[in-house]
Amino acid sequence: MPATRDPRAERRASERHGRRAEATAAWFLRLKGYRIVAMRHRTPVGEVDLIVRRGRVIAFVEVKARATLAEAVEAVTPAGRRRIARAAGAWLAANPAAADRDLRFDVVAIVPWRLPAHLPGVFDAEGGA
Repeated sequence: MPATRDPRAERRASERHGRRAEATAAWFLRLKGYRIVAMRHRTPVGEVDLIVRRGRVIAFVEVKARATLAEAVEAVTPAGRRRIARAAGAWLAANPAAADRDLRFDVVAIVPWRLPAHLPGVFDAEGGA
Protein backbone atom coordinates (compact mmCIF):
# COMPACT_ATOMS: atom_id res chain seq x y z
CA MET A 1 0.00 0.00 0.00
CA PRO A 2 1.57 3.34 -1.02
CA ALA A 3 2.14 5.95 1.63
CA THR A 4 -0.26 8.86 1.51
CA ARG A 5 1.04 12.41 1.33
CA ASP A 6 0.39 14.67 4.25
CA PRO A 7 0.48 18.22 2.86
CA ARG A 8 0.65 19.71 6.36
CA ALA A 9 3.69 17.61 7.25
CA GLU A 10 5.37 18.56 3.98
CA ARG A 11 4.63 22.25 4.65
CA ARG A 12 6.07 22.01 8.18
CA ALA A 13 9.21 20.30 6.86
CA SER A 14 9.59 22.99 4.19
CA GLU A 15 9.14 25.71 6.82
CA ARG A 16 11.83 24.15 9.05
CA HIS A 17 14.20 23.85 6.08
CA GLY A 18 13.61 27.52 5.21
CA ARG A 19 14.22 28.66 8.78
CA ARG A 20 17.49 26.70 8.90
CA ALA A 21 18.57 28.25 5.60
CA GLU A 22 17.78 31.75 6.90
CA ALA A 23 19.69 31.09 10.13
CA THR A 24 22.68 29.83 8.11
CA ALA A 25 22.53 32.91 5.87
CA ALA A 26 22.36 35.22 8.90
CA TRP A 27 25.37 33.48 10.47
CA PHE A 28 27.32 33.76 7.20
CA LEU A 29 26.51 37.45 6.76
CA ARG A 30 27.52 38.18 10.36
CA LEU A 31 30.89 36.57 9.62
CA LYS A 32 31.19 38.95 6.65
CA GLY A 33 30.68 41.93 8.96
CA TYR A 34 26.96 42.58 8.51
CA ARG A 35 24.67 43.42 11.41
CA ILE A 36 21.26 41.75 11.35
CA VAL A 37 18.57 44.44 11.52
CA ALA A 38 15.59 42.09 11.08
CA MET A 39 14.83 38.47 10.28
CA ARG A 40 11.63 37.37 8.54
CA HIS A 41 10.31 40.92 8.49
CA ARG A 42 6.63 40.78 7.55
CA THR A 43 4.68 43.69 6.13
CA PRO A 44 1.17 43.87 4.66
CA VAL A 45 2.74 43.74 1.17
CA GLY A 46 5.24 40.92 1.69
CA GLU A 47 8.13 39.53 3.68
CA VAL A 48 11.87 40.11 3.61
CA ASP A 49 13.95 37.16 4.82
CA LEU A 50 16.81 39.28 6.21
CA ILE A 51 17.51 42.98 6.52
CA VAL A 52 21.19 43.59 7.19
CA ARG A 53 23.47 46.59 7.56
CA ARG A 54 27.17 47.14 7.03
CA GLY A 55 28.52 50.67 6.97
CA ARG A 56 26.23 52.84 4.85
CA VAL A 57 24.61 49.86 3.11
CA ILE A 58 21.28 48.37 4.07
CA ALA A 59 20.62 45.15 2.18
CA PHE A 60 17.29 43.40 1.83
CA VAL A 61 18.20 39.74 1.46
CA GLU A 62 16.23 36.88 -0.06
CA VAL A 63 17.47 33.46 1.06
CA LYS A 64 17.01 30.46 -1.24
CA ALA A 65 17.99 26.87 -0.44
CA ARG A 66 18.23 24.77 -3.57
CA ALA A 67 20.28 21.89 -4.98
CA THR A 68 22.42 24.19 -7.15
CA LEU A 69 23.42 27.85 -7.23
CA ALA A 70 21.66 28.32 -10.58
CA GLU A 71 18.41 26.88 -9.19
CA ALA A 72 18.63 29.20 -6.17
CA VAL A 73 19.07 32.31 -8.31
CA GLU A 74 16.29 31.23 -10.70
CA ALA A 75 13.97 30.74 -7.72
CA VAL A 76 13.97 34.51 -7.13
CA THR A 77 11.23 35.18 -9.66
CA PRO A 78 10.24 38.61 -11.02
CA ALA A 79 7.07 38.48 -8.90
CA GLY A 80 9.15 37.61 -5.84
CA ARG A 81 11.55 40.47 -6.54
CA ARG A 82 8.63 42.92 -6.79
CA ARG A 83 7.17 41.57 -3.52
CA ILE A 84 10.52 42.00 -1.73
CA ALA A 85 10.92 45.52 -3.16
CA ARG A 86 7.42 46.48 -1.92
CA ALA A 87 8.16 45.02 1.52
CA ALA A 88 11.46 46.94 1.59
CA GLY A 89 9.54 50.13 0.77
CA ALA A 90 7.17 49.45 3.66
CA TRP A 91 10.12 48.88 6.01
CA LEU A 92 11.75 52.11 4.85
CA ALA A 93 8.51 54.02 5.42
CA ALA A 94 8.49 52.74 9.00
CA ASN A 95 12.23 53.48 9.45
CA PRO A 96 12.79 56.94 7.94
CA ALA A 97 16.26 57.24 9.52
CA ALA A 98 17.43 54.59 7.05
CA ALA A 99 16.40 56.65 4.01
CA ASP A 100 19.86 58.22 3.67
CA ARG A 101 21.58 54.82 3.46
CA ASP A 102 22.64 53.01 0.30
CA LEU A 103 20.02 50.34 -0.42
CA ARG A 104 20.68 47.02 -2.07
CA PHE A 105 18.77 43.81 -2.84
CA ASP A 106 20.85 40.67 -2.33
CA VAL A 107 20.38 36.92 -2.57
CA VAL A 108 22.04 34.31 -0.37
CA ALA A 109 21.99 30.87 -1.93
CA ILE A 110 22.23 27.88 0.38
CA VAL A 111 23.49 24.85 -1.55
CA PRO A 112 24.24 21.48 0.08
CA TRP A 113 27.87 20.86 1.06
CA ARG A 114 29.02 24.34 0.04
CA LEU A 115 29.51 27.63 1.80
CA PRO A 116 26.59 29.99 1.30
CA ALA A 117 26.88 32.19 -1.79
CA HIS A 118 26.20 35.89 -1.15
CA LEU A 119 25.16 37.64 -4.35
CA PRO A 120 24.98 41.41 -3.76
CA GLY A 121 22.78 43.69 -5.85
CA VAL A 122 20.93 40.96 -7.76
CA PHE A 123 17.93 43.21 -8.43
CA ASP A 124 16.83 46.82 -7.99
CA ALA A 125 14.14 48.64 -6.01
CA GLU A 126 11.62 48.15 -8.82
CA GLY A 127 12.22 44.39 -8.78
CA GLY A 128 14.11 44.35 -12.08
CA ALA A 129 17.19 42.23 -12.55
